[in-house]
Order: sequence, then structure tokens, then C-alpha cells
Amino acid sequence: MADLIESFDNGVLSIVFNRPERKNALSGEMLTMLNAALQRAALDPQVRCVLLSGAEGSFCVGGDVKGFAAGGGAGGGLPMDQRAANLRQAMESSRLLHEMPKPCIAAIEGAAAGAGLSLAMACDIRICGETAKITTAFAKVGLSGDFGGTYFLSQLVGPAKARELYLLSPVLSGKEAAAMNIVSRAVPDADVLKEARALARNMADGPTVTYGLIKKNFIAAEAGALKAAFDAEALHHSLSSATEDHKEASKAFVEKRKPAFVGR
Repeated sequence: MADLIESFDNGVLSIVFNRPERKNALSGEMLTMLNAALQRAALDPQVRCVLLSGAEGSFCVGGDVKGFAAGGGAGGGLPMDQRAANLRQAMESSRLLHEMPKPCIAAIEGAAAGAGLSLAMACDIRICGETAKITTAFAKVGLSGDFGGTYFLSQLVGPAKARELYLLSPVLSGKEAAAMNIVSRAVPDADVLKEARALARNMADGPTVTYGLIKKNFIAAEAGALKAAFDAEALHHSLSSATEDHKEASKAFVEKRKPAFVGR
């Protein structure tokens, strides 16, 4: 069985980490497949929402620490420049989740740790089990962190709290993570996939082009320059006003009915 499983249903691309015997720790095969899947999803107009989850009740515990120990460390003995280049290529998956012009949702059951948490934070929305275990984890294994976690966590909780969570690496419950805005909401453990799938279905039926433009606005806002944010909003608002979905939504509003979005 492959380390990553993809399935597609009426606009929703489901991607499942599939190494349950290692709590879905990341492998080279998994990362290669994840990058390829996300690259296709970003360009495929039929994909209108991405749902990321893990097999058998665990999201992803990040790097395979047992593999690190067996191989003499996370770099696998490669020269430093090659280590950095390989890691940087793998980390494109986080950028794709954060920047692709369609909603990305993480369904967090069990544990989300290290790079697994970074990938979840790269998504737009995180649905988490109330008793899930959320931790940055890196410091505890002598690593500084990858897959954009320091960036995403700083955006979610502020830089001071993010530093604390990286340096001390506490294990938070899903409820605690929701209270700190690390995850969007915590739900009963048994309901995580149901809630996440329902949300993915709803968003896949939404105004896809507009969702993508909203994400671009936030990316511009993250740069911190007010003029750049204003310029992006003006351009993207004008572009969304020309979509079929906007015209349909305007008619539906006047006619007091639910709009039928087509993603164009």
C-alpha cells in the first residue's frame, strides 16, 4: 500500500497520510507523492477543495524519528548543501497548501506533531479532535523546525507565543489548541472526519475563483505593507466581480434563494 492515498469525489480531493504503523510519520515516498498531488490539485479546475487527513486515527507525527536514529540523523549522512536542497524541495508541499487558489482543510485526529503540525497549519482551516495531541516537537529531538511551522504559528498565535511553543514544545489537547487559535475548532474525536468532510463538501460547492482571490489577499496582507494589501484587494475584488459565481450570487440574493456556484 502506498504511503499516501488520494481519492476524488465531486470537487473534493482527499489526501490521506498512510503509514499508520508509524503514526503516519513522513517518508520520502510520502513527501514526493504529496508534492505531486498538490501540484496537480493547484492546476486542476475540477479540484475545488483539498482535504488532508491521516489513516487510522492519527494525523501525522512529522519526521520519522526512528528512521532518523537508524540512519544517523535527519540528514541521512548527505553533505549539508544537499540536505538543505532536498528538504527545501520537500517543503514545497506547505507552500502549495497555503497558496493554491482553492480551500485546503486539515482533519486532525490523534497526533499532529513537528512537520505534521506545520502541514496542518499551512491549510486554511483545521478541524481537530478534542483530545488530539498537538505539539511542535522539534526541540525535543534536537531540531529547529521545518515545513514553515515557525511562519504559520507566528501568524496564528503571534511571535512571542510561537517562540514559547517551539522552545518548550508542550503537548496541547485539541481543546487547548483551539483556545489558542492553532486549530480552527475542536470537535468530539469521533466527529472529526464527518465535520471536515461536510465542510469540504460545502466549500467545494462554493465560489472557487473568489476563494482563490481571498487567499491571495491574505498572502499580500502577510507581507505587512498596507499599500500592497490595498492593491491586491482592489485587483482581486474587481476580478471576482467578473465571475459567473458573483453574478449568480447577486441574482440569488435578490430572488431570496441559495446560489448555485459553478466555480467560474
